[in-house]
Formats: sequence, structure tokens, C-alpha cells
Amino acid sequence: MKELLKTHKFTPPVDRAAVAAEWEARGFSCDLFVDPPGQRWEDFSHATDELVAVVEGRLEMEIDGKVAIMEPGDEVFIPARAVHSVRNIHQGTSRWLYGYGQVIVGCGGGI
Repeated sequence: MKELLKTHKFTPPVDRAAVAAEWEARGFSCDLFVDPPGQRWEDFSHATDELVAVVEGRLEMEIDGKVAIMEPGDEVFIPARAVHSVRNIHQGTSRWLYGYGQVIVGCGGGI
């Protein structure tokens, strides 16, 4: 998990516009989740790579069975097709950014 998690990637308070600009340059979208205490998103996978960055609160991130605690400013890279869960373990609301990488679809055959 250490190779996927970058602690203190962004300086709190996290500037959503700055994260969005950096992620766009890396080929990722950027949207916001606002989760109440105890919110759990369990066992997801996507066809594309994903980034997650905590803006406020604390998250427990699990990727392929490995768990890390994320705090404001931390960023994690979730590889395509990795089974992952996100849990709000903060006493209050957690806000976190997520973005998906571009899907590149190749041609199936010749002309």
C-alpha cells in the first residue's frame, strides 16, 4: 500500500482547484464526495485507474486487502480493476476528491 499512498501530497487546507489542475495534467477527472460519519463504500472496482485525495476528515482506504488511514492532503492511486473500499472513520463529515483516468480504447482489428 505504501507504493500507492502519498501522505502529505497536498498542503491542508486542500485547494480543490489546485488538485483538479494537477490531476487534469495527469489525465484524471476530479469530483467531490461528501460523506457523513460511518459512510462505507465497499468492494468497488473500475476499468480505469482512480485517484483519491482527502480534503477534510479521515478515511480508511482498502485496496486489494491492504488498509491505510488517509488524512487531509493524502493521495492514493487505485489501479484499474483493483477491488477497493472507502470508509469514513471521522467523527464528522469527510470530504474527498476522486478522479478517473482516461480509458484508451484500441481498434479491434485491421482495415
